[in-house]
Amino acid sequence: MTASVRTTGTRGIALLMVLWVITILMVIVFSFSALSRTETNAALGFREMLEKRNLAEAGVERGIMEIVYRKLKPKDVTEETWRTDGTRYSITVGGGHASVGIIDEAGKIDLNMRDDASGIIIKNLLLLRGVPEDQADTIVDSLLDWKDTGDSDAHRLHGAETDYYETLPVPYSAKNANFDTVEELLLVKGMTPDILFGTRERKGIDSLLTVHGMNAQINVNFAPEDVLAAIPGIGADFAGAIVSERRSRDTALTAADLQTLLGQNYASAAPFITTAESLTFTIEASGHIADRPQAAHAIRATVTFSSDMGNYRYVYYKTPVTARQ
Repeated sequence: MTASVRTTGTRGIALLMVLWVITILMVIVFSFSALSRTETNAALGFREMLEKRNLAEAGVERGIMEIVYRKLKPKDVTEETWRTDGTRYSITVGGGHASVGIIDEAGKIDLNMRDDASGIIIKNLLLLRGVPEDQADTIVDSLLDWKDTGDSDAHRLHGAETDYYETLPVPYSAKNANFDTVEELLLVKGMTPDILFGTRERKGIDSLLTVHGMNAQINVNFAPEDVLAAIPGIGADFAGAIVSERRSRDTALTAADLQTLLGQNYASAAPFITTAESLTFTIEASGHIADRPQAAHAIRATVTFSSDMGNYRYVYYKTPVTARQ
């Protein structure tokens, strides 16, 4: 082998080594670039999430202010007050906005009040949501068994007590006391997350229920249309008429107004409805950034006020929740 051949071979090996080094360096550079891009996007996403959450928090605080103003507004002031029937309002904050809705808890179905009344309305609500009747019967009877304080072994026809729950993979006992949260319904026989919280195809029922209403009847001035439609004597047709009527006026509907609207159906609805307000409200607020209006962070907070509106406290707070427009 001549010297020129050895030199050519050496040069070839050196060239290959250089190419491998360059390739490795390029891989390192691209990996570092991808990592930097990922970290940058994560930081931007975190900042955006904080911005949207702060906007939603601002919406909750504005909602509290509007509730106080609604209750204490002087009679000679003509400025419009926010409705507490879930109507959405938009406020601008910095480079974004918050969508805010307030609902008086008296307009929801209270899980802890009047067994027969709440059971009838909840079953109607489940049927309206497309839940099969046998499953709706199981949920309602089991719900009533869950909170009753009677015999821990006796249950309603479609219900369940401790003897059923102890056979589950993770056994537990029936509570036999009032619900502390709406989410507690997930422990009740027949209830599923899809029914309670909804799916893409079907709305949930969690936002229509409460454990803070403290009223055996539902206030028709604040109840969502879906709740009104579940009340005997009202149904879907009259529910829409009631919502349209209350939106067209500045004053609350009275018993006389309801008698006119419902006609002979009023007698069937009367045991389930009222016009009495409460001091507990749920505020749903979602924060939106100007250039990404569809992506939102939402908060649901329930606040109860003292009788003079001088003090308030949170009794429920959940975030994130499904944003409502």
